[in-house]
Amino acid sequence: MFFYYLMPAVFILGILAIAFEDIIKVNKAATAIGMSILMWAIFLIDSVGIFSTHQPVNLEPFLKGFPEFAKLPVSELAYKFIEFRMIDSLGDVATTLFFVLGSMAIIDIVDSHGGFSVISSAIKTNAPRKLLWIMAFISFIMAAILGDLATVIVLIAIARKLVPERNTRLLFAGMIIISANAGGCWSPIGDVTTLILWTGGNLTVGHQVTHLFIPAAAMMMVPLITTTFMLPKNATLAQPAAEESGAYSKISPKFRKRILIVGLSSLVLIPVLQMLIQLPPFMGVLLGLVALWIMTDRRYVGTDDEELQNLRVNRVLARVDISTVFFFLGILMSVQALNATGFLTEIGEFLNKTFSNANHIAMVFGVLSSFLDNVALVSATIGMYPLAATGDFMANSSFWTLLAYSGVCGGSILIIGSAAGVTAMGMEKISFGYYFKRFTPAVMAGFLLGIAVFVLLF
Repeated sequence: MFFYYLMPAVFILGILAIAFEDIIKVNKAATAIGMSILMWAIFLIDSVGIFSTHQPVNLEPFLKGFPEFAKLPVSELAYKFIEFRMIDSLGDVATTLFFVLGSMAIIDIVDSHGGFSVISSAIKTNAPRKLLWIMAFISFIMAAILGDLATVIVLIAIARKLVPERNTRLLFAGMIIISANAGGCWSPIGDVTTLILWTGGNLTVGHQVTHLFIPAAAMMMVPLITTTFMLPKNATLAQPAAEESGAYSKISPKFRKRILIVGLSSLVLIPVLQMLIQLPPFMGVLLGLVALWIMTDRRYVGTDDEELQNLRVNRVLARVDISTVFFFLGILMSVQALNATGFLTEIGEFLNKTFSNANHIAMVFGVLSSFLDNVALVSATIGMYPLAATGDFMANSSFWTLLAYSGVCGGSILIIGSAAGVTAMGMEKISFGYYFKRFTPAVMAGFLLGIAVFVLLF
C-alpha cells in the first residue's frame, strides 16, 4: 500500500516543482522526465504488492490477448503487464509528441523566413486601444491554427516592435496570453490538451468549434474591455522603422508570403485530412513539414550563403526546443503510470460521489489548471473517466466540452497556469503579482461568463 500511494505523492511533488521552476532553478523538462521514470520504477518495485491490493486498469483485456500469461507466477505476470503498458503508453504519447515537434518546426520555418512580419507590416494603427483589440483578435484566431504557446511567442515578438514603451507592452502581453488561451480552447490543435481530447475521441472537430467558439469569445471580452480602460484614450505609439537585415533581406517578399501560406495551410488542413481520410494528426503535421522541406531545399540547394543555408529544415530542426517535447513526454508518461495502477479510476469514483453533476467536476479542473499543469490535469481526467457509449462521459458530452474550455481558459486565471503564460512571463519579465492584480479578477469573471454562455446556449 505504501508504494501505491507513493506514486501520486511523487506526481504531486513533481507538478509543484514544475510550477515553481523559477524558484528551484531546475528545468521543468528534467523534473517531468525524472518524475515519470521514478513513478514507473516504483510500479515495478512493488508490482506484486500493487497487484494484490488493486487490480490495474486493462488487466483483464491483457490476459484475454495473452492467455498464456495467466499461468505465470504473479511476479512474472506483473512484470509482463507493466512492460506491455509502458510500451503501449509510449506509443500513444508518441503521436502527441510528433505532432508538437512537427508544429514547432513549421512555426520556426515560417518565422525564420520572416513570414510573420507580414502580420506586423499589415497593422497600421498607432492608437494603443485600437491596437490592443487588433492584437487580441489576431491572437484569438491565430491560436486556433498555430496553438496558444506559439501564438504568444510570435505576437509578443511583434508587440516589441509595435509597442516600444514597456509598461504599455506588459498590458498587451497579458492580453495576448488570455486571448491565445481563449482561442486555443475551441480548436483541436489550439492546445496540447485539446489535441489529446481530439485524438482520444472525446471531442470531434465540428462539435468543439461550434460549441466553444462563442463561450471562448465571451470569456476573452471581459478582460479585453477592462484592459482597454487601463490604456490612455488619446495616446499614440511611435511607429517602428522597418528592419531588413541578415537573411530577411535576401528573401523575396513573394517567397516569404508563399512560406507563410503553405505553413498556415498545412496546419489548417490537419483536422480536414483527419475527417476526410482518417489521417492521424501527427501525420498531417509531418506532411506540412515535408512540403516546406521540399520548398526550402529546392530554393537553397545551389547557394553557398550560410545565412540562407540556416533556413533549411535540417538546420531548423536542430534549433527546435526539444526540452518542450521532453516535458510533455514526462508529464504524459507520468499520468499513464497512475492510470495503469488504477489510481485514477479510484479518484474518478471519489469525485463522482462528491459532485452530483459531472459538469461541476470539469469546472473544478478549470480552477485547478490556474496553478497546475493543464496537460497533466486533462490527461489524468481522461484516465479517470474512460469514454462511454452513453451518459455524462460519452464522446462530445458537455463534460468533455467544458473540460476543453476549463482546462485551457482556466490556465489564464494565474500567469503560471499555462505554458503560454509562463513563456510570456520569461520573455517580458512579467511578475506574478503584476498579472494577478491587473488581470486575474477580470479573467475569473470572464471564465465564469464563458461557462454561463455555454450553459445558456447548449
